[in-house]
Amino acid sequence: MSRSTPATLGLAKAGVAFDLVTYDYDPGSERVGLQAAEALGEDPARVLKTLVVLLDGKPACVVLPSDREVSMKKLAAALGGKSAAMMPVPDAERITGYKVGGVSPFGQKKRLPTAVEEAALTEPHVFVNGGQRGLQMRLAPADLVAALGAKTASIVA
Repeated sequence: MSRSTPATLGLAKAGVAFDLVTYDYDPGSERVGLQAAEALGEDPARVLKTLVVLLDGKPACVVLPSDREVSMKKLAAALGGKSAAMMPVPDAERITGYKVGGVSPFGQKKRLPTAVEEAALTEPHVFVNGGQRGLQMRLAPADLVAALGAKTASIVA
């Protein structure tokens, strides 16, 4: 497994401190984020999943705890839109440059408007995908938000 991805390179270039952690990715898992949390032995509230959505028809990114579901209504409001819906997998992979199960909020082909669930800020550290299946980056939640230029809001259902 390569530890050098667009996500890790982008964070390193931005001077953000992070640790890389690998785990055995299960391609048959129905809920990738929960499987990652279990494999890492971490609370699912700390292992964040990255979703790509359509906000008023345009791509956007959302980062939230792996054991929670996004409220599309709350997400749209947080990002100043009227409606949000999940983006089809092939489109999400094309837009981000990552395969589902390895989508990182960092190092995407184009920087997308991003919302992070505000509850993540209460954690001492969080994990986000490192840009490849089985690779997670551990970092401070404030650094996650700052490096993404993300908005924080209550976006869970």
